[in-house]
Amino acid sequence: MNKHFEDALYYMGRAGEHAKEGVMEELDPLEERFRELTGKEEEPEPSRLETLEDDLRTLEARAEGEAKTAIADARERIDRYRSSE
Repeated sequence: MNKHFEDALYYMGRAGEHAKEGVMEELDPLEERFRELTGKEEEPEPSRLETLEDDLRTLEARAEGEAKTAIADARERIDRYRSSE
């Protein structure tokens, strides 16, 4: 995968994160009003440990994806090298 596609993939991920945050920000007042009307309490905030575990899972998945991409790229280069000989 060339650098342009890697950059595009990165920025698409960032755009998705920002879109999610925007939707959550817009829906927060509706959620609060719904909870007031139904009498349900808000879910507790995740603990520091839970937040770190989630971050580690995300990093692990990203590292795994990057490793697979690097391996595929290396195999492609080897195949091209072997076919050019």
